[in-house]
Amino acid sequence: MAFMPFITAGDPDLDFTRDLILELARRDVDLVEIGFPYSDPIADGPVIQASYTRALNKKLHVDQLFDTVSQIPWKTLPGGQRPPLVAMVAYAIVFRMGPAVFFQKAKTSGFSGLIIPDLPADEADETARLAREQGLDLVQLIAPTTTAERTQRIFETATGFLYCISVAGTTGVRSSLPTELSDQLRWLKSQTKLPLAVGFGISRPEHVDTLRGLADGVIVGSGIVKEVGAITDSGVTREAALAKIGDMAGSMVKATRVKA
Repeated sequence: MAFMPFITAGDPDLDFTRDLILELARRDVDLVEIGFPYSDPIADGPVIQASYTRALNKKLHVDQLFDTVSQIPWKTLPGGQRPPLVAMVAYAIVFRMGPAVFFQKAKTSGFSGLIIPDLPADEADETARLAREQGLDLVQLIAPTTTAERTQRIFETATGFLYCISVAGTTGVRSSLPTELSDQLRWLKSQTKLPLAVGFGISRPEHVDTLRGLADGVIVGSGIVKEVGAITDSGVTREAALAKIGDMAGSMVKATRVKA
């Protein structure tokens, strides 16, 4: 199984974002999802919303984010390993810059794909085409409430993998995953060859065990973002936060490497 951590760009600043991406790469994560701070996220819980607010209060600009990603010193890593980077970005941000320009900048800076949570599948054809022209994957989300008909529409434009939302709600740390998730994952596997990655509520290695043999990857967001927030909220040092998040990522990587 693949492990994909989510982080918020610019929280508490872009220098830390760069250092955190490098730390996660050192821990052998398979992919890093980078959230573009936005004032009105549609599915993020209080932890990630707070991180977006902290970043936006620093007057973060999209071009600054792209510049930071493009300047990550990958060569400093042993063996030069470089996990793919996926942008989690609201369509309003893409639209304001212009989709063609945004995708070109995303590709040039080092992104491999995008997740646009507020882009309806019914309106994704042109966006998917522009993404493909830049060699970017357009990852689509599927919720527990997504109908079979709508799921088939999502398959038409989705590339890379499918982001399977585990609960009908917002992001956040949860103690357990819903039992009906297993049935949905089995059905999706019978309908598509795209890998399935599960997010929302994933925070512990034990959660991986419940998904083994059903999902191809897991996504952890709020648990990591909460530790970053401690730098601002509780005065935790950057070094301590990096070490704790690195250990958390390492434990998740270890859990995902166990075969079903």
